[in-house]
Amino acid sequence: MPRWLRIGVLVAALATCTHSAGADTIDVNGVMRSYTVQLPAKKPSPLVIVLHGKTQRGADMVARTAWPQVAKREGFAAVFPDGLNHAWADARTKAGPALRGPPPGTDDVAFIAKLVEKLVANGTADPHRVYVAGISNGGAMAMTLLCARADLFAAGASVIMNLTDEAAVTCHPSRPLPMLLMNGTADPLVPYEGGHGSSYFAADGFWSTEETLAFWRKLNGCEIDDADVADLPDKTSMDQSAVTRISSRCPKGHDVVLYRINHGGHRMPGFAADARFPKIATRLLGPQNSDIDGAETIWSFFSRFP
Repeated sequence: MPRWLRIGVLVAALATCTHSAGADTIDVNGVMRSYTVQLPAKKPSPLVIVLHGKTQRGADMVARTAWPQVAKREGFAAVFPDGLNHAWADARTKAGPALRGPPPGTDDVAFIAKLVEKLVANGTADPHRVYVAGISNGGAMAMTLLCARADLFAAGASVIMNLTDEAAVTCHPSRPLPMLLMNGTADPLVPYEGGHGSSYFAADGFWSTEETLAFWRKLNGCEIDDADVADLPDKTSMDQSAVTRISSRCPKGHDVVLYRINHGGHRMPGFAADARFPKIATRLLGPQNSDIDGAETIWSFFSRFP
């Protein structure tokens, strides 16, 4: 398959929209940045920042994850920012060979910080209950935010992403924060065992998930060994994957947990399809697990840390 066609097929498989209809904007260093926010019935409320993957927009997280439904039911605000060029300027400088990143000089840490500050100032968000979750490139951005602006957040989550040397060496959070990781063992883009994935679009230099887990455990003052390893019920055998929950022995409020998606691909676990063309996504990115829902699982974790 020609290179241009492979790129187009991957983008089509992942994306549902090319723009965020009705998005709000905010000026960040002279650049107008867009985001979509789902407001709660009561204010101030907890706030979850949801960061999309590369090639996506905030609207894709609205359409292809359960975050809007979970937010409405649980009464928290959810905001879905848009990365420039459908990507985030996380701590890595090498993020794959074929897919364009944000413009040089993009400061997404400043963007998300200003967005949080705006929603706190207008009474939407409780400043003590702000959380960030991201998938893929958004997962890398979530880790970058926790490293750079731990003062803004109560907990974080990263889905289908591992650290790199670049990301780790620049990570000096001002305080420990609870952290949830969710990675698939058959991910062709961000390999569970580290190194270079099998996909054409994969970048090089990823740490393994075990190394990434150990890094966050060390930052949070946790013991090195697993506290508990639990295989969750395999509710949907047809999805070709299952889930193992690995917890850590950490000081109170410094929890680190890994959801290992056994035979799972570069996909957000969920009860509904995470891509516009699920069959193409499965062929390119591996299976999507449907034993758990990513948004439900992450919010269950976040809600323990006010």
